[in-house]
Amino acid sequence: MKPIISFKDFSFQYNAQKRPTLHNINLDIYEGEKILICGASGSGKSTIGNCINGLIPFSMNGNIEGECIVDGINTKNSSIFELSTRVGTVLQDPDGQFVGLTVGEDIAFALENDCVKQDEMYNKTLEAARKVFIDSHMKHAPYDLSGGQKQRVSMAGVLVDDVKILLFDEPLANLDPATGKSAIELIDKIQKETNTTVIIIEHRIEDVLWEKVDRIVLIDEGRIIADSKPEELLCSNLLKQYGIREPLYISSLKYAGIDINKVENIDNIKTLKLNKEDINKINTWFLKQDKLVKHNDNDVILEVKNVDFAYENSLKVLKDISFKIKKGEMLSIVGKNGAGKSTMSKVICGFEKALNGQIIFNGKDITNDSIRSISAHIGYVMQNPNQMISQALIFDEVAMGIKNIGLSDEEIEKRVYDTLKICGLYEFRNWPISALSFGQKKRVTIASILVMGPEIIILDEPTAGQDFYHYTEIMEFLKELNNLGKTIILITHDMHLMLEYTNRSLVFEDGKLLADKSGSAVLCDEELIKKASLKETSLFNIATMANILDPVEFVDCFIAYDIKEKDNGKQSS
Repeated sequence: MKPIISFKDFSFQYNAQKRPTLHNINLDIYEGEKILICGASGSGKSTIGNCINGLIPFSMNGNIEGECIVDGINTKNSSIFELSTRVGTVLQDPDGQFVGLTVGEDIAFALENDCVKQDEMYNKTLEAARKVFIDSHMKHAPYDLSGGQKQRVSMAGVLVDDVKILLFDEPLANLDPATGKSAIELIDKIQKETNTTVIIIEHRIEDVLWEKVDRIVLIDEGRIIADSKPEELLCSNLLKQYGIREPLYISSLKYAGIDINKVENIDNIKTLKLNKEDINKINTWFLKQDKLVKHNDNDVILEVKNVDFAYENSLKVLKDISFKIKKGEMLSIVGKNGAGKSTMSKVICGFEKALNGQIIFNGKDITNDSIRSISAHIGYVMQNPNQMISQALIFDEVAMGIKNIGLSDEEIEKRVYDTLKICGLYEFRNWPISALSFGQKKRVTIASILVMGPEIIILDEPTAGQDFYHYTEIMEFLKELNNLGKTIILITHDMHLMLEYTNRSLVFEDGKLLADKSGSAVLCDEELIKKASLKETSLFNIATMANILDPVEFVDCFIAYDIKEKDNGKQSS
C-alpha cells in the first residue's frame, strides 16, 4: 500500500538557526490513518506539520535535504496553493485563520476562491457546517463564538474543500476540558465518516487518547524516537524519558504493581479492562496509603461577599458570588470559557468595579479602592506574557512598577535583584527580554508583580501551551512562592494542575459559583463535571473499575503518592 505522506531521509534547517530542526526523518503515513505526533516544546513536531502543509519551504525559509511527498507531490517542487487542496490545517488559535465577517462567509472562503457557483457553494458550505454542528451559527461573527465553536468553524473551512488530509496543530491548547473532549470526539467522527487521513500534533497524550489513534510518533530534538502503536508506547518508559506526561491511569496501574503489558485495551480508558487480580492489587495499594489530612488554620486574607457584575449594557456576568480565601492557600478557579473566572479576578484586582457586594482584604473593604492601591496587595499575571511586557530589558521591566513609589536607586536595584534571585532570573538581569523563552518571559511577568510585594498573586492560565517539562518548572516555582507565604490563585483549564497543586477549587458556571471543594471532589462528581463543562479524571474511572467506595480518597492518595515519587526522583538524580 502506497503512503499518502512520506518523509524520506528528510532534514530541515531554518535560515535563522545554527543547527537543523529535523534530522533524517523517515516516516510513512497511510490513507485513512489517524496519527498522533507528540514531543516536548522545541522537539520539531510542529515543524513536521509545517512541512506537510507547505508552510515549509514556501513561507518559512530554510535548507531541505531529502524528500517530503504529500499525495504524490514533492512539496519543495509544489506550492502552498496546490498543497492546500490536499491538506487542511486547523491551528491552535482559530482567530488567526478567520477571514469572513460571518461563519458562513468564512467557511465558504475557499469555494469563492475556486469560483464555485453560488448554489453549489451554499450547499457545500451548509454540508460542511452540519458535519461539525455549527450550522445554527451561520450568520454569527466568528470572533463572537466560544473557543470550541471557533475551532468548529475552522474545521468546516477546511472540510468544505474535500481535502484528503486534516492536520490539527495543538487543537486542545485554548479549550476548556469538556470542549477539548468534544473536539477529540468530533475529529474521530469526521475521520471515521470520511476516511480522511488525520494528523494531530499535541503533547497532551491522555486527552487525545480519549478516542483511539492508530499510531503515535514521538519526536525529540528533531528525531523520531518511536513510531508505534499506542499500547506499545504506553507500556514503555519513553514518554516520561522524553518529557511527556503519561496518562494518569497508566501511572496508577504501575504504582499498584500491575503489569500494564497484560492489561486489555491499555490505550483507551473507556475500553480498558481489569481482571480480578488487577482489581485486588489496586485495592491493596490503596489500603496501604496514608489518608490525607489537609488543614489551613490561617486567618482569612480575602473575602468576596455577594458580588454582582455586568459589563456596560449587558446581562450580569457575575451573580451573587461569595467565598473566602485563607492566607497561604493555593487554590484554583475552574469552569468553561465564559463562566466568569477571569472577570471575577478583574473585579478582585479593581480593574472592573462590582455592581453590588464587597471585596474585603485583611478585614478592610477595598471594593472602591484604586487599581494602584489594590496592586500593592494583590498582583495579577496575564496568560500571555507578551501582553504585559513593555520594556526591552529584564531589569527595566521588573523595576518599572516600583520606580514611582519614592524608593532610591539603590533600594530599587536591591529589590529587583532580590526578586530576580527568587525567580531564578538573576543571571539574566541585563539580558534583553526578546532573548528569553516563553516560560522565562512568564517568570519575568511574575517577577514584575512579585517585586511590588503583594500578599496575593492571581495567575490566569499559568501553564497554557506548556509541555510537561515547562509546566512542571513553572508550577514548582509557584509552589516555592506559596511556601514563602504567598497566597496563590490559579485560573486554569488544566485538571491535573488543579489536582496536583491546589487544595481547593472554586467552580464557576454561567457567572455563578457552583462549588467550593477539593479538586479531587470536583473531578469525582459527575453531575458537577457536566454542569461546569469539566472532564472527569481517569483516576475516577480506575477507582470505579476497582469498586473503590470512596473515589475521592483514592484520587487524593494517588496525587500524594505521585508527588512523593517525583520528590524521590529529584533526590536520586
